[in-house]
Amino acid sequence: MDFGRFIQFIASGTAYTLGVTLIALPSGLLIGLVLAFVAVYGGKLIGKFMDVYSTVLRGIPPIVLLFILYFVMSGTVNLSPFWAGSISLGIISSAYQMEIFRGAILSVSGEQMMAARAVGMSKMQAIRHVVLPQMIRLAIPSWSNEAAIVIKDSSLVYAIGVPEILRRAQLISASTQEPFLAYITAALIYFTLVFITNRVLGRVERKLTIPANP
Repeated sequence: MDFGRFIQFIASGTAYTLGVTLIALPSGLLIGLVLAFVAVYGGKLIGKFMDVYSTVLRGIPPIVLLFILYFVMSGTVNLSPFWAGSISLGIISSAYQMEIFRGAILSVSGEQMMAARAVGMSKMQAIRHVVLPQMIRLAIPSWSNEAAIVIKDSSLVYAIGVPEILRRAQLISASTQEPFLAYITAALIYFTLVFITNRVLGRVERKLTIPANP
């Protein structure tokens, strides 16, 4: 196999890597965002339940949940390797994103919620117009780290046969006996994806930053 086809074979797994990431990260965001607001504003009992949810999922290695979904539950739920990997990473990420968003919400002064209620806003209106915009700005730096983690964790789906970047590197390494070149190529592709993601989110963060008063 010539070098060009060597690189192309590994890089073609990028579509699977991006597919897993673009399902896991947004689904984790949606679940985590909802659970964060529920944890903060839903009362003590619900808050404790959210603590258990977060603690349990953050304490389970992603690949263990991946195996549970794909192998243990395969008798009752027919999931392809791609969807089992995407869903498991999304569930794990939701716990981390919930903590990111909960911390950002709690960083917004409680007096602002009280002031919004005092001028006639409902609780939902105050959350939407006062808390949410500030929470987003505060959460972006930590969320950028989570996005990078999900991209890298997408490599775990190779264990159940999804032909993403790492799986293709493994196959090409076995067939060509060139493990160094295969895995360094995979590493460079992952690095490029993470670098681009961090640069894009860094620009978003700078754009949303409120300028300090002179």
